[in-house]
Amino acid sequence: MALNFFDQFSSPSYLGIPLIIIATALPWIFYPAPSGRWLNNRLITLQGQFFNRFTQQLFLPLNQGGHKWALILMSLMVFLLSINMLGLLPYTFTPTTQLSLNMGIAVPFWLATVIIGMRNQPTAALGHLLPEGTPILLIPVLIIIETISLFIRPIALGVRLTANLTAGHLLIQLIATAISVLIPTMTTVALLTLTILLLLTILEVAVAMIQAYVFVLLVSLYLQENV
Repeated sequence: MALNFFDQFSSPSYLGIPLIIIATALPWIFYPAPSGRWLNNRLITLQGQFFNRFTQQLFLPLNQGGHKWALILMSLMVFLLSINMLGLLPYTFTPTTQLSLNMGIAVPFWLATVIIGMRNQPTAALGHLLPEGTPILLIPVLIIIETISLFIRPIALGVRLTANLTAGHLLIQLIATAISVLIPTMTTVALLTLTILLLLTILEVAVAMIQAYVFVLLVSLYLQENV
């Protein structure tokens, strides 16, 4: 039984073809493309307002050099949000529960911010490794600590997203299994547990949205340090 709980996180395949490719490409189909008309329908208008408001909120503390990242970070936000939300549907697979995928997203974005900082302002980028006014005896120790914290950033990005989504999916499956066991013998307790499951599902929807936002927000903060 314990092994079955983790089967939902294994990447499915059909005829030897991994279906994670379809799972990552499918969300883009559900977003309508803007038309060339003067007046769009309500769905496209609402989608455009959401994108504009989110972009303004995300890039408010950044200077003009960081605004070049608006399109790619907005696309990343939509990608993560769509996958997280679709993964809550029954009989679906959530690619963002795979640490390999999350690290494959986190490492290139983190590395790009570091390279931009080293190219545009190398003195300021290296200055983050040694705070101003540090005693001479603590300089080697602080440089080592700051360097380790710099290289831990992409790991923290990937692990945070994976751990939060995996924990929520496991908890939902555990409670759902408990309900199926309790229904024949303890109906009242099963109904109370069902109420908890519904509340937990709502909470998991919020977690799916928040984790996508936090991932992109942290990338933008790393970018802010280097532009």
